Amino acid sequence: MVPNKLNVTLDDAFKEEKQFDKLRKESTKVAELLDIAKNLEGLQRHCSTHAAGVVISSKALTEFCPLYKGGNDEVVTQYAMASVEKLGLLKMDFLGLRTLTVIHHALKLIKQSKDKVPDISMIPLDDPATYTLLCDAKTLGVFQLESSGMRDLLKKLKPDCFEDIIALLAMYRPGPLESGMVDDYVKRKHGTMSLKFELPQLESILKETQGVILYQEQVMKIASVLAGFSLGDADLLRRAMGKKKVEEMAAQREKFMSGSAVKKIDAKKAEKIFDLMEKFAGYGFNKSHSAAYAQVSYQTAYLKAHYPLEFFGALITSDMDNTDKVLRYIHDCREMKITVQPPDVNVSHRGFSVSGNKLVFGLGAIKNVGSKAIDNIIEAREGLEKFNSLSQLCESVDLQLANKRVFESLIKSGACDSLGQGRAQMLNDLQASMEQGQAKQRDQKLGQSSMFDTFAEDVVPEQSNGNNVEEWDEIDRLKFEKESIGFYITGHPLDRFTKDLSWFTDATSASVAEAGSSKSVTLAGIPIKNLPKTTRKGDKMGIVTLEDLHGSIEVILWPEIYAEVESLILAEEPILVKGEVDSEGTMPKVIAKEVFPLIQAKQRFQGRVMIHFRTLGLEKKMLMAVKDILAAHKGNNDTRLHFISPDNKERVVTVSHDLRIQPSDEVIEEIQSLLGEDSIVFE
Repeated sequence: MVPNKLNVTLDDAFKEEKQFDKLRKESTKVAELLDIAKNLEGLQRHCSTHAAGVVISSKALTEFCPLYKGGNDEVVTQYAMASVEKLGLLKMDFLGLRTLTVIHHALKLIKQSKDKVPDISMIPLDDPATYTLLCDAKTLGVFQLESSGMRDLLKKLKPDCFEDIIALLAMYRPGPLESGMVDDYVKRKHGTMSLKFELPQLESILKETQGVILYQEQVMKIASVLAGFSLGDADLLRRAMGKKKVEEMAAQREKFMSGSAVKKIDAKKAEKIFDLMEKFAGYGFNKSHSAAYAQVSYQTAYLKAHYPLEFFGALITSDMDNTDKVLRYIHDCREMKITVQPPDVNVSHRGFSVSGNKLVFGLGAIKNVGSKAIDNIIEAREGLEKFNSLSQLCESVDLQLANKRVFESLIKSGACDSLGQGRAQMLNDLQASMEQGQAKQRDQKLGQSSMFDTFAEDVVPEQSNGNNVEEWDEIDRLKFEKESIGFYITGHPLDRFTKDLSWFTDATSASVAEAGSSKSVTLAGIPIKNLPKTTRKGDKMGIVTLEDLHGSIEVILWPEIYAEVESLILAEEPILVKGEVDSEGTMPKVIAKEVFPLIQAKQRFQGRVMIHFRTLGLEKKMLMAVKDILAAHKGNNDTRLHFISPDNKERVVTVSHDLRIQPSDEVIEEIQSLLGEDSIVFE
């Protein structure tokens, strides 16, 4: 009953929701509960520790403030940060960024695969390839620039200099976005809005931000130039504006006006400029902070533009525990035509690595394969050119460190594919190969050897125990990959629906996270997890985890829908979900309104069909052929023909009602065979 609003108090709730009064009168327990809650509200809940704050003093800290031990045995001040500052102690934040580790790891991979490693601190800040990547918003994995909202802003802004990136990071916050500041910056940058300054003195201060007061340092500089503030006084003004204290602001305004009068600044203009400063100070960002972040953003964009294999190798290794991120990064690799190879006992290291023009999964990604087993596999292959068979692998690796479960996971993940046998065959032969390996290792420990060991290099390793096994089909192969690694590598169950996804969906698990509540979306995926629940009325509902090519998202199925599709969910077949976004809570969800098999998307489609003619000259025979196809696949969808004439003029013709069609594999195949790939589109 408490309204879900920012900073709402219980008093606000009691006034807004009249039910509270009613419940108080009906129940003494509720009345007591609300009284206790009111007394507790606003009290300190717990002692918290700043994530990066470090207090520095000239003497032992115990001379200035009381200390205590934190949960991890760290020394913490008992005073809060504001009180610590009032004591005159220096408080600094030392922030650690995972991205710095990613850059470091990427440079190590570059050193292994390339002759020359770039000095990341000296890369040119005007690199054309980097700005092309930024303008195209291909920034998945780029520090601070990978959200869909940020990518949209990149497309609008089209940054072409380092200062644009600094500004971009400072602007992408709720305040500037809602104030219209960002739109003004973009329009002025591209010349669609004139750039004017209230006073000539402001040009040198605000030119780099298109006349917008964006940085706290600009507020300080304006006060210094126009009103003669010292840097210390200007910093006090910046603080006062940020805290919005009325009395303090009035005093600062008076000081600014008198200082600007001394500098012979027009009083009305000075007043207007102070008002602007006050308005934008709440949005003002520390430029030095934004510049430092912008440098890291630029460095990661540079690495992605010039060394994509090594960049993704380092990036995915750092996020191996985050399945959704790994899926998005692998999908981005494929979009960039980068081959992602399954782990390989002959090539892989612990983390991701680069081999030729391929990105190779690390052995550390495989479930049930521990670090000691990985180290032993890598060590064992150093003495060989490569492992040639499963038997040789079992003989070479210490079987006390790698048990049967380890080898099963290696085979299922595809890590043993380079041994020359099928995965199903190797799994069938595993027991015999391990017994052969154990016997050989036991003999070696006893100092025994067979006459064949002398000629070991000439002996062809045994490939099978004689029982030929049928290889797994694609569905089983992908299922075992998912089981052993956590996601699909050599393909995805949705791959065969690529066209259907582009035609019939308008959202992915990644884009839903950026959508607002109640927005209607259509997405598709594999139901990988089903959590049945019972409503208060005793009806069965479900919370389903839907996985697509970009990650996963929870879908809520209320009882009336769940009853219809429970068997479909349990079958783990690709489904299409139409629903509304629910952004409440820590992670967004989709409330399903309609669910059906993805394979039925065409026959259930309701919308517009567009058929594109790309030929320069149209023959009557071709038009008649299209007419015959439409007549044979009748439906109720608005169907239109799109023509492009030799002089590039476009024309759209709506066909008559009796030629409207219903999508099907047959009509798509017939139209495309006649007019070419992508000639039919569903909107």
